[in-house]
Amino acid sequence: MSEDRATEILKNAILLEKRGQAFYGKVAAQTSAGAVKEFFALMAAEEARHVQILSEQFKSFRDTKKFKPERYTEPDFATASRILTEELKRQIAAADFEAAAVAAAMAMEKNAIEIYNRRAGEAQDPDEKALYAWLAKWEGEHLAFLSKLDREITEQVWNDNNFWPF
Repeated sequence: MSEDRATEILKNAILLEKRGQAFYGKVAAQTSAGAVKEFFALMAAEEARHVQILSEQFKSFRDTKKFKPERYTEPDFATASRILTEELKRQIAAADFEAAAVAAAMAMEKNAIEIYNRRAGEAQDPDEKALYAWLAKWEGEHLAFLSKLDREITEQVWNDNNFWPF
């Protein structure tokens, strides 16, 4: 991959993560529900970590024309099980804005996964490939959690409103 293309990809990835961070941070700031605020603040912090990692790789590539070898930790969204509480589901189900934010976040994460998987597939540099594969996997954990949350909220709303056809 050309130097210009690698730089462009890194800059776009940083922008993508900054947008995610801003989105999650804005939702956290606008909600008054404690569990919802904590959840979206955690998501914003994770995106900030991705920005930091990508920025470090950008600097390395700019200075050395190489991606910095990293030992990426496995995505550990296990803290999500601590956050995916009945209180969180109740607070989101009761608030249309937060439920819409979950749906928007799912779309954002799907987009990021597609971009990172594509870039990991195109990369020739093993360190670049590792970076984008790791990011795709991490965003996949976010999407899986958000999808589970969305599914449980939807079922709760259906139950509360007797939407079941049987």
